[in-house]
Amino acid sequence: MILSQIGWTAIIRTISQIVTAGVAITAVSLLFYALAFNLSDRVARSFALILACVVIIYTAETLAVVSTSGVIIEYWLRLKWLGLVFLPATYLHFSDALLTLTGRPSKGKRRFAVRFIYLFSFLLLILIPTRVLIGDLIVGSGPSPFLKRTIFTNLFALYYTMVMMMAAYNLGRSVKRSITTTSRRRLIYLFTGATAPAMASYLFLFHGTEAFNQYPALFWGLAILGAVIVASFLIIMAYSVAFFGVTWTDRVVKSRLFKWLLRGPFVASITLGLTTIVRRIGQFFGDPYVAYVPLIMVGTILILEYLLTILVPFFEKWLFYGSDKEDLSLIRSLEDHLLTRKDLDQFLEVVTATICDRMQVPGAFMAVFNGDEVDYVIKAGNAKVFELIQWTEVVKITKQYENDTENSFFRWGKFILLPLIYKNPQNGGKLMGLCGFLWDADADMDDEQLDAVHLLVERSSLALRDRKTQQQVLNSLAELQPQVNFIQQLRAVSRYDSMKIFSEQEDLPVEDFSVWVKDALVHFWGGPKLTESPLMEMKLVKNALKDYDGNYSNALRGILRTAIDKLKPEGDRKFTGEWILYNILELKFIEGKKVREIANRLAMSEADLYRKQRIAIEAVAKVIIELELASQEDGTNGVEI
Repeated sequence: MILSQIGWTAIIRTISQIVTAGVAITAVSLLFYALAFNLSDRVARSFALILACVVIIYTAETLAVVSTSGVIIEYWLRLKWLGLVFLPATYLHFSDALLTLTGRPSKGKRRFAVRFIYLFSFLLLILIPTRVLIGDLIVGSGPSPFLKRTIFTNLFALYYTMVMMMAAYNLGRSVKRSITTTSRRRLIYLFTGATAPAMASYLFLFHGTEAFNQYPALFWGLAILGAVIVASFLIIMAYSVAFFGVTWTDRVVKSRLFKWLLRGPFVASITLGLTTIVRRIGQFFGDPYVAYVPLIMVGTILILEYLLTILVPFFEKWLFYGSDKEDLSLIRSLEDHLLTRKDLDQFLEVVTATICDRMQVPGAFMAVFNGDEVDYVIKAGNAKVFELIQWTEVVKITKQYENDTENSFFRWGKFILLPLIYKNPQNGGKLMGLCGFLWDADADMDDEQLDAVHLLVERSSLALRDRKTQQQVLNSLAELQPQVNFIQQLRAVSRYDSMKIFSEQEDLPVEDFSVWVKDALVHFWGGPKLTESPLMEMKLVKNALKDYDGNYSNALRGILRTAIDKLKPEGDRKFTGEWILYNILELKFIEGKKVREIANRLAMSEADLYRKQRIAIEAVAKVIIELELASQEDGTNGVEI
């Protein structure tokens, strides 16, 4: 009844506006995704330009349809043409980048064509406000306001078609050059998906035609169909492009994009649609339902976010884990239940406080051992009772009980000491720490207290054992990380060009590693980015510890120094071109001189200095990677210090 009162044309028009806005939201979200995760890749950058054009087209169309002022409507419609005139250039750019990726780089012709089309697009941009390319605003003679067509509009439509056909030809060549089933499938997705935004945007060129004026329902129906197709195929394109420029596993790429789409365009589009429907119904019946709109908006967001939180992990496991469910579930469980140093400290604090309360003593402690030394101590109660303890002596005494798993505790001065021993049936006991608390020699300990202490000590030993085991696992993963990264990088770069499987380590992306190297160099003489650097986990650093009395910071500092020296040209130091990288590293990070002073000394601008500094840091990173791989292959330091 309500639907018939409102009218089917009005309903279709509202649906069209909602779907059009949904396309704009989807394009914006995917554009942000490209900017956030894989902008370093040329294919991804060119795809981002396509998305930017789609965002302009559909956002401007959405705002023009809902505007009431003629001036504002005309402004948005002309802005829409900004996206239309640049869309062919971005498609040609995208196709050229993709063809280059598959091992067919431009020999000059394709690159010239791309640049020419971009230049021509800028010329067309100048014509938009002059009413040469498109005429005056027409309101009321069609289902939607439009700009009057001119002879140049028809010529642009022909130009649009020709350029898109050139881009399609390049995309087809890329598909034929794909080397694996997976890459071919994704390129087919990409080829198919690329047609939708191009064709749907092409329809905007025919606004104001007689057919659309006579049949407004046809206009809005095609608008809905086109918008749905564009949104769907944009997602397909984004899915295919998401694999470019990243070294993540396919599973990670799919999962990340899936969550991004659900929590971004899906939630935003549903929210926008429901609020628009409520507002339009209210306007029809003379009550805009202003109070209901924010309630609907907030309620929709909260409900959808709740449902996604509950359902996404299930769908993620079902869609992306495949035959690796068990392995990935184990890794995920380890991540969720990992016992960190902070977690361990919190647990031991609870244990010591519980001992004080249960035994009614003024002080208790937990000492964690690292070999023959006390790594750290957790204390509870009066701190003064621990001031006279000689921890070295405590370790020596406790060591006598390392293999005596039957002896539960012993007295030392005013303290009762209980060794924290992990009982292993194969290897006997492993001493990991010590629990101690003050106890009056004349006081008796009842069975309940004794059982409680033994239980707490047993669980503390278990916690220390688990933490030790996790550290061994993490150290193994750290040692394995460079090799895994290398293989993942090879897999990523050779996905569409088989010759890249022969790439050397230095030819592969080292962006993250370069950041770590830069941070360590900035804090070369001391600082958290040196002492807490991920580079500390390298086998290279651990092997060099014996040369630096077990000092991690000095070992890493020595490796950085060695890597810089390997960039040093032969002969006496000069301030010429071949010495530029070494001089920047030496002056900036080793000698600690200021940027302006270095720039003056090397006779270059500060901007040029920063560019050269980035190159120098990347060179140091590549040297360290080579040394790390060498150390893993031959079991040596990989470096002479």
